[in-house]
Amino acid sequence: MTKLLILDGISGVPLGEELCEAFANIGTTVSYADLRKFEPLMFYGLKSAFRKALNKRENADGFYHLPKLNEASFEAYIKQQAPSVILVIGFVYKYLTPAFLLRIKQKYNAKLFLYDTDSCNLYSKRREFVFFIEEELPIYDEVFSFSKITTRFFRDTRKLNASFLPFGAKPLALPAHANQDIDVLFIGSGDLRRIFILETIRSHVTVYGNRWSRNYPLMSDELKARVIDRSVWGAQLHQLLFSSKIVLNITRSHFYGAETGINLRIFEALAAGAFLLTDYCDELTELFVVGEEIEVFRSSDELVEKVEYYLANPEKRLEIARRGHQKFLKLYTWDSNASFLVNKFKI
Repeated sequence: MTKLLILDGISGVPLGEELCEAFANIGTTVSYADLRKFEPLMFYGLKSAFRKALNKRENADGFYHLPKLNEASFEAYIKQQAPSVILVIGFVYKYLTPAFLLRIKQKYNAKLFLYDTDSCNLYSKRREFVFFIEEELPIYDEVFSFSKITTRFFRDTRKLNASFLPFGAKPLALPAHANQDIDVLFIGSGDLRRIFILETIRSHVTVYGNRWSRNYPLMSDELKARVIDRSVWGAQLHQLLFSSKIVLNITRSHFYGAETGINLRIFEALAAGAFLLTDYCDELTELFVVGEEIEVFRSSDELVEKVEYYLANPEKRLEIARRGHQKFLKLYTWDSNASFLVNKFKI
């Protein structure tokens, strides 16, 4: 019988905990571990700063970091849990050396898998990205990636065992009558591409997320007034989604540059029964019917046109939202993803 342990490297978002709950829902024996909460190395900050300075002098082009966790303490935890399968969410290298985790896998005879959720965020960090693909990815029996383009890169270029697994979300109890007093909602961190696009609809949009105030010199006063500079998750996120006529998704610059746009917000919006308007990428058309289950824009001008059109035509907006929610419930809940993964774990 599969005894699954989830090691969450991105616990700042609820993805790992929600996926753990989904495994339990389908009858899998599962435990969840937030890697941030394990015992750190003694004097970690000082040791890390010293090692980085030494590496910069000896190998300025190489990536070096000191993983945060005490390996002996972590191994004792693994021995106590005795998992047959370990699923890493996001990455492990910031907490443990990949070589150490490989030894754990071999010593305790466990299968080892990765759900790649964040590799696109490393595209602008060349040395770190090279380290990730050369040192961490090869230790896994299989890598599951949120992006079909990333999956193809891992499989065809790096010759890794990789499969496409888009994000999911937790089904929500939809309110009987939602007061949709927000015209257009955007939730996400500040990014230059996002600023340029949002300026075109600044009279309609409400923005939540972090890293906006640092970008205020690049923004109009009107857009700044529409920003609440803090992250939202959980019940507050859901209430905002319920309260919005249009949920806007704009992929970050490096995601867009890689021609991928299948991020977590898409599935969270559909789980809330929201009307989703997102920037176009080819991957989307393989998951959803554009114009029937979601809507897309390919330029700022098209975004302005579609915002104005769907605000003026609520019946069409609500019908697309209804169909998108139905597609989500049928194919893209975390329970569906958990079932897919359990079948993969048996290989």
